[in-house]
Amino acid sequence: MIQLAIVEDENSYADQLIEFVKKYQSESGKTFKITRFKDGDEITNGYRGQFDIILMDIEMKLMDGMTAAEEIRKLDQDVIIMFITNMTNYAIRGYQVDALDYVLKPVSYFAFSQKLGRAISKMKNKSTKTISIEMQSGVKKLDIDNVFYIESEGHNLNFYTSGGEFSIRGKLKDFEEQLVPYNFFRSNKGYLVNLKYVDGVENGSCLIAGKQLLISRARKNDFMTALTEYMAQ
Repeated sequence: MIQLAIVEDENSYADQLIEFVKKYQSESGKTFKITRFKDGDEITNGYRGQFDIILMDIEMKLMDGMTAAEEIRKLDQDVIIMFITNMTNYAIRGYQVDALDYVLKPVSYFAFSQKLGRAISKMKNKSTKTISIEMQSGVKKLDIDNVFYIESEGHNLNFYTSGGEFSIRGKLKDFEEQLVPYNFFRSNKGYLVNLKYVDGVENGSCLIAGKQLLISRARKNDFMTALTEYMAQ
């Protein structure tokens, strides 16, 4: 299911876009979950990186679409943003927020369907798997493939990634459930490691990014089995 947001303050345009998406759905066989927002501040308030595509009006009363897109990009680099506008002079600012395209008002179904199809194709080409991390500044999308390991320390979780280190409040169990399908393994109660980055095993520890991470005795056999299966893929 494709999670699609429509951010449009005018009901008539919002209704038209919803109608067009439903028509595209019936013609293409794609399934959409449509969420409507009436202003830029509505979608940015508590944004959790839950959408695949955002159709964003530019001119809105409380927070315009460009400002909303800038706020969203701070937290989500992957969502596809398409602007809905009757003004063509926003192209340069659009590049700054990595907008895919513009849909000009009045909107025709043919032009809309072509651009929506392009957005879906771009979405398909993404092989990146991400998880959402709740930071103090908001929700951040993190590329799973860039995570070396996660360390539990008290009530905090320390993430060690190719892009650096950061900490959040949380429980390791919550991320274990999300990451086990992506070749992560709980080596002991304090570490959740990405098997992709295991450089070796010695003295009861696995080596990742120059660090020795202890493997508990109770988990050693299962860890070695999981690592062997991963290496055989």
